[in-house]
Amino acid sequence: MKIYHYFLFLLLVSTTRVASQNKAADSLITVFKNAKNDIDKVELLNAIASEYRTDSPKKMLDYAEKALQLSQKIQYRLAEGNAYLNKGNASIILGDYVLALQNFSNAQAVFESEEEKRTGGEKAEVNNGLARAYGSVGIVFSEQSNYSKALQYHLKALKIYEESRNYEKMARVYNNVGIVYKAQGEDFKALQYFIKCLKIQQKIGDNTVGITTTNIGSIYQNQKNYPKAFEYYTKAQQLFDKHPNNRGLGELYNNIGLYYKNTNNQSKALESYSRALERFASIEDKFGVSDTYFYIGDIYYEQGKYQEALVNTSKSLELARALDITEQVEHAEKRLSEIYEKQGKSAEALQHYKLYSIAKDSVSNHESIRNSVRAEMNFEFEKKEAIQKKEQEKKEIVYKEQVKRHSQQIVFTALLILLLCGIVFLIYNRLQLKKHLTLQKELAEYEQKALHLQMNPHFVFNCLGSISSFIVQNGTDSAIKYLSKFSKLMRLTLEYSKESLIPIDKEIESLQNYLELEQLRFNKKFEFAITKSGEIEDDMGLPPLLLQPFVENAIIHGLIPKKESGKLDVDFALNGENLICTITDNGIGFNKSKELKENLVSVHKSMALDITRKRLEMMEAYTSKKAKVEIEELTENGVVLGTKVVLNLPIQFVGEEGRSKR
Repeated sequence: MKIYHYFLFLLLVSTTRVASQNKAADSLITVFKNAKNDIDKVELLNAIASEYRTDSPKKMLDYAEKALQLSQKIQYRLAEGNAYLNKGNASIILGDYVLALQNFSNAQAVFESEEEKRTGGEKAEVNNGLARAYGSVGIVFSEQSNYSKALQYHLKALKIYEESRNYEKMARVYNNVGIVYKAQGEDFKALQYFIKCLKIQQKIGDNTVGITTTNIGSIYQNQKNYPKAFEYYTKAQQLFDKHPNNRGLGELYNNIGLYYKNTNNQSKALESYSRALERFASIEDKFGVSDTYFYIGDIYYEQGKYQEALVNTSKSLELARALDITEQVEHAEKRLSEIYEKQGKSAEALQHYKLYSIAKDSVSNHESIRNSVRAEMNFEFEKKEAIQKKEQEKKEIVYKEQVKRHSQQIVFTALLILLLCGIVFLIYNRLQLKKHLTLQKELAEYEQKALHLQMNPHFVFNCLGSISSFIVQNGTDSAIKYLSKFSKLMRLTLEYSKESLIPIDKEIESLQNYLELEQLRFNKKFEFAITKSGEIEDDMGLPPLLLQPFVENAIIHGLIPKKESGKLDVDFALNGENLICTITDNGIGFNKSKELKENLVSVHKSMALDITRKRLEMMEAYTSKKAKVEIEELTENGVVLGTKVVLNLPIQFVGEEGRSKR
């Protein structure tokens, strides 16, 4: 059974004693009711949220959401950043890491945007908020086992705290860095950082020093240095008596129970576990309660007291099922099977062994799902980080342009004194017009790239959905073949994901792979053909993933609902100065497809087609040439023959654009 000995510090707005938290929150609520202006109200809402961080994360989330709404309404950016931090911390406590990362990323964006605008005390407050955002992002990555990213963000936070000499927060980051090193199996480095943290906390009288002391004791226990471990556990208990923290005490008592178990003092171990139960129950920490019941059952099992072991392990299992902790369900079912076997109850032992096997498979499946979610979360975060970096680069360009423009104005002002006003005025206007046109062109390109960035995750999401559906419906061999084709398609997609234009042959290759995947998925329900006019030159290009949404719609909404096998044709041709891309299917037709979608209980909104239309608009703005799409239902004598989609695009050459700007 996995036991968590180490505690990550959430980088919240303030620190208070847990014992007085409810009283402090009630006091702040009373002050809030009498507050007159919105600035005071939003700051009080954030303070109330922070007070609930240990005892009631749901209340913390509720008050943080109220603070966020009010801060956005009155455009109070610092309070908005703090509200995002409180929401993120509440989400971590509630186990929603995706939402936590989203909120911390929003907080980071708010504080980074305000950093250059503030001076003096306000700038220090912004930097402190930014450091907390970095540290909190580090915590999420640490919990998701992305240790390199965790260290990167913890060290960013540490740099700011060291510059501002914020020793309290330095200590917390030292602790979190120690936990990252411990998770990587580097006990020596972990112990170094825990001791750095402890020294600062002792120096400043930090009331969370008991947590760090527990962490150090757990390192020694992990190294089987039991006397040293017990020494630090004893110190931690004394510190928690001075600075109460129910969750911290519960974990400490569990670690002390493990110490007594390892040193063969089972009665003392049971006593410690009972104390842990009391602490966890006082704050309704069902995770802690479930763990502790299992540890108690483990002691009774080793003592041969199988009925007591059965009662406690069953309680652990009941809570684990309610909390959907599949790993703990697995351990509890296995132990129950072993207990019944010891009691000679073969039927019950077999029943729980079967449930254990199911839970074990479920853990494996959940781990795969968690890995997928983790990868998607990291992808979304890195995408957002890249967009923010682009925005920052754009701001720097604008700032440099403003500085340059100001310098030119000074020069032009001096020239106006020396030269004829009319000549200088004309030259200045011509320069400004040129810059304006250049900026307009660059803006159109940035908007085009932004829409492309939106298209990539949508495409990947749809492909992952197709994989999930295919694997469920087909056998292992077919799934392996499908995944092989999918990996090739992803490799092509990623290779050109940052390009403005790709050669038409590459687009055809991607479409070929995609259509082969869909053929596999739908058991060759349709045939397809892709043709290209001989007039099309090798260096002619088009934006990546431009045709895929229309091909996907033709398959899903045109061919698949059809009872008979279908046919899909994709054709590339030239017409004057335009590239004509035609997608034709012999499906149920546009109007019938639309009718079927309207009759569904839940109608899925197509993001891809909206994004593609916007991409065409950006193409028009960027090239100053017409780009349009036409959708036509094919009929003959009133009989629907299918649907035709025609994209009329301006001819563009990959050589003219080069590789897209990175």
